[in-house]
Amino acid sequence: MPETANLTFHLATDHAGLTHKNILKDWLLAKGFVVVDHGAETYDADDDFPDFISKAAAAVSVDPERARGFIFGGSGNGEAMLANRYQGVRAAVYYGQQKEIVTLSRTHNNANMLAIGARFVSESELLEVAKIWIETSPLPDLKYSRRNEKIEQLTRLNRNL
Repeated sequence: MPETANLTFHLATDHAGLTHKNILKDWLLAKGFVVVDHGAETYDADDDFPDFISKAAAAVSVDPERARGFIFGGSGNGEAMLANRYQGVRAAVYYGQQKEIVTLSRTHNNANMLAIGARFVSESELLEVAKIWIETSPLPDLKYSRRNEKIEQLTRLNRNL
């Protein structure tokens, strides 16, 4: 199991994942984790996920090795797309069923954010998936760290164009 004592979890959602975010927040706090909630705080069907997800992604970007994020939306796809624009953020998407995706996102890609599609993941599945993701460590194989470093290098190069 990875060292989780020094992790800070950043949470964010729009209206679609508000219930999921609040359930996970309570669970993480009960487990003794440090949690930063970037919103939304109340249900507003007209809110926009970038307003909240950007704050969580920016926070993870500051310390991508010790900060992790759970972000929520209807599908999780737009949320991950936005999060992955931040340097050092490696966001994966989970929208139900194949929990191996969650494991692989950590073992192979060292994902530090997990975007969850709230319309596809039940509230009971949410906590199971969160536990798996938190407890899974990246594999020590050099090929995985090499690939992740290439992503960072190419991303930095692209930003300088």
